[in-house]
Amino acid sequence: MDLSNENIIHVKNKNIEYLQFKKLLQYPEIKYAYVIGLDKNFKISLEPKNDEEKIKNNLSKKSYKEICDELNIKYKNIVNTDQSHTDNIQIIKNKINNDKPDFNLYKNTDGLITNKKNIILSTINADCILLVFYDPIKKVIANVHSGWRGTIKRISVKTIEKMKEEYNCNPQDIICCMSPSIRKCHFEVDNDVYQIFKNEYKDLKNFDELAIKNNDKWNIDTIEINRTILKNAGLKKENIIDSGICSVCNKNLIHSYRGMGEEAGRATQIISLI
Repeated sequence: MDLSNENIIHVKNKNIEYLQFKKLLQYPEIKYAYVIGLDKNFKISLEPKNDEEKIKNNLSKKSYKEICDELNIKYKNIVNTDQSHTDNIQIIKNKINNDKPDFNLYKNTDGLITNKKNIILSTINADCILLVFYDPIKKVIANVHSGWRGTIKRISVKTIEKMKEEYNCNPQDIICCMSPSIRKCHFEVDNDVYQIFKNEYKDLKNFDELAIKNNDKWNIDTIEINRTILKNAGLKKENIIDSGICSVCNKNLIHSYRGMGEEAGRATQIISLI
């Protein structure tokens, strides 16, 4: 199956499969990929269950190395976080380890920003939204994990604010690309979670279109919520680019916790300035 569409190309070779945003391919100074392929790269049976450290160790030993080799970047330059559903964002000014990746060294953190070359910002998901940001004027990149809790905390907008504060970025220059993730068709929640979204986003004129009642449940469109608040933060409509791919609908190719349960592994998204 080919997941390519108007915004995405699906690259396949014998070692690894990954997606790339066509928009980001216009900039040769960055390397980007969202790695997929359940049968080859990320099929991880978790023992003990939900052991995120084991997930990252598996990724580091196999798929991280493969995608770095594929993109001709150095595996030792990877930086990631513990992804604990916060709105905390770390500025990366240098690598901590010189000869190996900085795996899980940034605690209680869900976003990374840098303007340094040859630092690979990495996130993982299995339904949550991953967002990459690029300012081609200031040459600043960010990689952010925004599950539903991160979306409630508006981590995407806080990333823009951080890029403005630290690097004097203009939101109108910033590109944001949104990875495969759970979509409104499958993001079904109980009334308690719906009320949290409603209370946070009562300022959005279109909120009633983004949360639809389905019997005693609610289906919420977190992609469109992020798109709306990013536009309100100053990003141009054409610079907010969605993969258009639901991880649950495509669970045969993309890791999905909702679709696969605790047997799901994790996909990874990387971006680097070169």
